[in-house]
Amino acid sequence: MNSPQHYHASAANARLPLAARPLAGALDKLAHGLITMTHASGTWAFSGRDSLHRQAHLHLHRASGLLWRVLRRCDIGLAESFIKGDWSSASLVDLLEVLALNEQRINGISRPTTWRGRLRHRLRDNSRRRSKRNIAHHYDLGNEFYACWLDETLTYSAAAFASPGESLASAQQRKYAQLLDALDARPGERVLEIGCGWGGLAEAAVERGHAVHGITLSREQLAYARSRLDEHPDGALAQFELRDYRDLEGTYDHVASIEMFEAVGERYWPRFFHAMRNALRPGGRAALQFITIDEDCYEHYRRNPDFIQLYIFPGGMLPTLERFERAANAAGFRVLQSGLHGADYARTLNRWATRFKAARERVAALGFDERFLRMWDYYLAYCEAGFRIGRVDLARVTLERAG
Repeated sequence: MNSPQHYHASAANARLPLAARPLAGALDKLAHGLITMTHASGTWAFSGRDSLHRQAHLHLHRASGLLWRVLRRCDIGLAESFIKGDWSSASLVDLLEVLALNEQRINGISRPTTWRGRLRHRLRDNSRRRSKRNIAHHYDLGNEFYACWLDETLTYSAAAFASPGESLASAQQRKYAQLLDALDARPGERVLEIGCGWGGLAEAAVERGHAVHGITLSREQLAYARSRLDEHPDGALAQFELRDYRDLEGTYDHVASIEMFEAVGERYWPRFFHAMRNALRPGGRAALQFITIDEDCYEHYRRNPDFIQLYIFPGGMLPTLERFERAANAAGFRVLQSGLHGADYARTLNRWATRFKAARERVAALGFDERFLRMWDYYLAYCEAGFRIGRVDLARVTLERAG
């Protein structure tokens, strides 16, 4: 490979494809980090002007495809062009991190046309009817698919690491233990889990002697959770059912929910807290883990659906921690404990991406095409980059029903 030349908008860069020049002009505005751009015709380097030095790589396969999609769809176009194979990167998460850090400086390359995305997002809000379809879109891809790359606990949420070298399975079990500790539940008490996944928390709870009622909208997860606990010595303490949180009946001692709140949708947040309060006895606790978005990004985010909302989690909406706590207080909850743990999610996503890459052939053998594989590569890297820079974070919050 030829030594990279630093880009300058001059005849010296005539070898740069015409379609790549607007991109190069934008990258020349970097304030943070360094991006090396490669193409069959040469190599160019773009570096920031401060001490924050993150190195990233962008290889252009079809410069015109990248330019066209970014001009039409901004950051969504960037994702779509990667999925289409217009470009690649030696480290996708590093590149997305550098681009995100420089977003305000380089966004002049694109002119947003977001009305289609807004309409699409609104049409997929989480009404009772639509929620089932939204959940099926992601979680009913098949238990075999998720088993290819999740750890042996089959846990699809952020772990709680004690050290960087800890195994993912061990860190997932620690997460379950911490959440159950936060409930301060006694043996025999009833725990409602809203969004029970594949039954990992329920398994940990019955081992402590708690009676668990797990609800989900995913038929695939429901079948697996039932099978998992049917084979467990204490499985009789667990009950699972396909049920919307809005249709809950009865009263529980405690409520747990791990990364389900993101699927509620802003319009339905008051209804969620109302349902959770009605399900809890006075003085009962609720322990939740969920992803948050930075307050400074919130208004733009709620008006402009992002890649995750349009391609991965239809109907999804992240709260800020402050908005979540205000909504909880308004519904009659006291916040007992609250903390942010984004580093745990960045590390979890990094492990998942490594495992997903290693399982690529197995995933493809299940019938998933190259476009799908690249979409998931982008999804995992996009999320990890967001946690790295703090645009998104991981909240663990313990609430108590007041009165």
